[in-house]
Amino acid sequence: MSRLIATVNKIQSCDNLNIVEFNFHEIKLTMMSLDLNATLKVGSKVKLLVKPTHIALAKEFSGEVSYSNQLPTTIVSLENGTLLSSIELEIFDVKIESVITLNSSKRMNLMLGDKVTAFIKASDLSIGEILND
Repeated sequence: MSRLIATVNKIQSCDNLNIVEFNFHEIKLTMMSLDLNATLKVGSKVKLLVKPTHIALAKEFSGEVSYSNQLPTTIVSLENGTLLSSIELEIFDVKIESVITLNSSKRMNLMLGDKVTAFIKASDLSIGEILND
């Protein structure tokens, strides 16, 4: 599980649906959630979680996509298995992991030091812990 420490910037709610915006080192992250902890408020510092299999990668990306969360990262470790590749990424001294198919890793010719964009859908981001409530 990858972890990012961020601050809540905005909370929008309609019925049971919530859209929460976070500040992660001046990068806006967005989460879509059905339930929110009642103590969560603007200004709360939180630990965000995302599964490695929920982080997609793009190399030399340009254009528009529906992914709300786009993080400019650097590959610091790359481990190719029989079917999957485990890729450790770094952004602002924070390490996150992406697991993609070996075929995708080879097709993209991923290598250590490559600059890649990590994509996380708003529905794949979750709050693991409120750090100051």
